[in-house]
Amino acid sequence: METKDIQKLIDFISQSGLDEVNIETSELKLAIKRYSNAAPVAVQAQPAYVAPAPVVAAPALAPVATPAAPAAAPAPVAEASNLITIKSPMIGTFYRSPGPDKANFVEVGDEVSTGKVVCIIEAMKLFNEIESEVSGKIVKVLVENATPVEFDQPLFLVEPN
Repeated sequence: METKDIQKLIDFISQSGLDEVNIETSELKLAIKRYSNAAPVAVQAQPAYVAPAPVVAAPALAPVATPAAPAAAPAPVAEASNLITIKSPMIGTFYRSPGPDKANFVEVGDEVSTGKVVCIIEAMKLFNEIESEVSGKIVKVLVENATPVEFDQPLFLVEPN
């Protein structure tokens, strides 16, 4: 099984309702598990019961908070409108360099071209080089080195040429 096949399998599982898949062949043993978070749902249910009690306080606070949120939202949208995001094609651990004592693949301000390696994502003991799909300048690195990333998680912002 090739890396691209494994990536497709992980993509399929992440979009399906499956929580666990085990595949075993003569040359490969693969186990993929997804963990769900049920706790945040219970936490959100408690404030729903508390919020209706202070009916007078909630409307007073809501108008103040509402203008602040839209004012903050348009600025990033306008800034990001011309930027292209390089996203993670898989779940794994994000690395900016090929080794601990090696230089990073790219830095903020570096020019990248289509096909240039921008990072490595380790998944199941396999180190996968992630290549840029666009040409441009790296504007921002969105993930810290050696941290876990999810499928389709933004990694870099690129200003296209």
